Amino acid sequence: MLILKSKESIGILFGIFAYLSFSILDTIQKTLIINHSVFQLLFVKYFFVLFLAFFEAKRKKNNLFYKSKDVKLQIFRSLLSVLESGCFVLSFKYLSLANAHSIGSLAPVIVVALSAIILKEKVSVKTWTAIFIGFLGVLIILRPTSSIFDPKALIPLFAAFVLGLYQVITKKVSQYDSNETSLFFTSIIGLLVMSLLASNFWRPIDYSLYPMFLGIGIFFSLGLYLQIIALSKARASIIQPFHYTLIFWAIIFGYIFYNDIPDMFTVIGAIIITCSGIFVLNQSSKN
Repeated sequence: MLILKSKESIGILFGIFAYLSFSILDTIQKTLIINHSVFQLLFVKYFFVLFLAFFEAKRKKNNLFYKSKDVKLQIFRSLLSVLESGCFVLSFKYLSLANAHSIGSLAPVIVVALSAIILKEKVSVKTWTAIFIGFLGVLIILRPTSSIFDPKALIPLFAAFVLGLYQVITKKVSQYDSNETSLFFTSIIGLLVMSLLASNFWRPIDYSLYPMFLGIGIFFSLGLYLQIIALSKARASIIQPFHYTLIFWAIIFGYIFYNDIPDMFTVIGAIIITCSGIFVLNQSSKN
């Protein structure tokens, strides 16, 4: 029992560092998206993911990592990844990191709701109530009836829905495909789509920004790899709540690098979404 607890503690630590890595990634992306296209940034990310797929396949000695038992579902899942990533990155151009992440943090709640609809998983009345409360938290942040409502704030909300669907499909695919197979398809489909789009929307990159573009690939791959290790050492229900540390880091980095201070509505909404999400995840783990 002690060994299990120790192993899960290590998993939690890897999970925390994974979300820290994603937070650093988003901070860099917010800077680069101002003068560069979304497609340029995503091309770099998927390029590095391809190397991660090869690395994982070699580490696990899986020579057939490029074969899937459901290619169509993998392609659909990969296209969802492209759409979700693109929307989140685009949201950083118009919103503060704190606002984008607070709204985007509804994704784990959406996963549970979509799992009930698509995978026919059992969801209690308490959980549905918590899901509804989570959406109220988003409305508090968005303030749709207010004169200061910005339609661009709907971008991360749409991204959260796509991310939720992506994670549900990933859950289904993981029943017969390995992590390295999913990473391979994600990178290949991502690179193919970005190759077509980036060439038409390419903007010159200053030499001084090369380290930042390199940072995008490194921190994205590092975050994914740390997440894989975390989930190999601890249950998803234990790791998933730490997803909400993204909001904490978004507030810290947003203030340090962009002098962004979240208003009262964002803070209240973020707290409601976080509490709702943790409750939903806790209930789903019990079920």
